[in-house]
Amino acid sequence: MDREFPKKRVLVTGSNGQLGQCIHKIRDDYPELNMYFANSAALDITNSDQIQGLFVNNMFDFVINCAAYTNVDKAEKNPEIAFLVNSQGAKNLAEVCKEHNATLIHISTDYVFDGKKESPYTEKDTPNPINEYGKSKLAGEKHIQESLEKYFIIRTSWLYSEFGHNFFKTIKKKSEIEEKLTIVSSEIGTPTNANDLARFILDLILINSCDYGIYHYSNEGEATWYDFAKEILRLSGKQEVIKLEKTDNYPTFAQRPKYSVLDKSKTKQSFLASVIEWSNSLRNLNK
Repeated sequence: MDREFPKKRVLVTGSNGQLGQCIHKIRDDYPELNMYFANSAALDITNSDQIQGLFVNNMFDFVINCAAYTNVDKAEKNPEIAFLVNSQGAKNLAEVCKEHNATLIHISTDYVFDGKKESPYTEKDTPNPINEYGKSKLAGEKHIQESLEKYFIIRTSWLYSEFGHNFFKTIKKKSEIEEKLTIVSSEIGTPTNANDLARFILDLILINSCDYGIYHYSNEGEATWYDFAKEILRLSGKQEVIKLEKTDNYPTFAQRPKYSVLDKSKTKQSFLASVIEWSNSLRNLNK
């Protein structure tokens, strides 16, 4: 008779965000995992007592931290809020995970880099964020590294999906009511389908890897925001209807890195992960 192993208990914080919702959507594909989804109303990661109370009652094996303050421009105006969530919140989770011997999977960002490099950033490149959002995320990374041994910090870029607020949904919505769109073409990165990241994270839990550390995950290839918008319109059948124009200088409150493509070599080698090209993944979402 085959021995039945207990299901791994997984806490997903920030479950109302787009990545949390993408994980929730595929939860039935992972019967080996017993997942608990906590939105910000159910769990405030800036409150360590709340985290502790939730752990005492559930004893999680893994925490996927999707909770974050992600409004880059507002973070510039209110850095204390960004640091409270992205830095102190990460520290609180790391300390409770250490106490209860849980593994933390923390989502970070390409914005920890300054964008001055001209080739994809590796995990060995030195971070140098140029806005408060990036600084707060880097501070969170450092807290985790100082507090915990069992962690995976996953840096990703330009996340989009059918959920939440993101560039993909904004362009599709604007294309329904506007005749002209002006999109910046001076920033280069990689659009990343949050559905792909969600599946990568859950697969990572299943393989029981102990190769802890920082990893990069985004879709393959690179694009400007203009390229991304053009492909969204093409796949939506709106390319001939909407006048799409480039600009090299789109004013934003926060400075953004000019180049933030992530190198995935370490991730693919360590976990034998397959990574789909960004335009192909976008096409899959439009089916």
